[in-house]
Amino acid sequence: MDENNNEELDNIVTLKDEDGNDVKFEFLDLIEYEGEEYVILLPTEEVEDSEPDEVVILQIEKAAENANDEESYISVEDENVLNAVFEIFKDKFKDEFNFVD
Repeated sequence: MDENNNEELDNIVTLKDEDGNDVKFEFLDLIEYEGEEYVILLPTEEVEDSEPDEVVILQIEKAAENANDEESYISVEDENVLNAVFEIFKDKFKDEFNFVD
């Protein structure tokens, strides 16, 4: 396997949807906003109820100290937080992605 292929696989995150199905995402970035951390993910396959190339923003929730420092991701309900995090992401990657408003 070539080195570039391994690098791509390192950026893949598999999450469970509400039906328990595995859904693969490409990890794009980690953004810190108001003391919280958010991940920016791009579905590797078309996801129901979403536009093509639409990113997913999830908040990182740290597990209890005795849970091997595992993280879980929770959806963000606050539209203002979502917009603020996405604006930071867009500014950071304005030269790498063609954003459509």
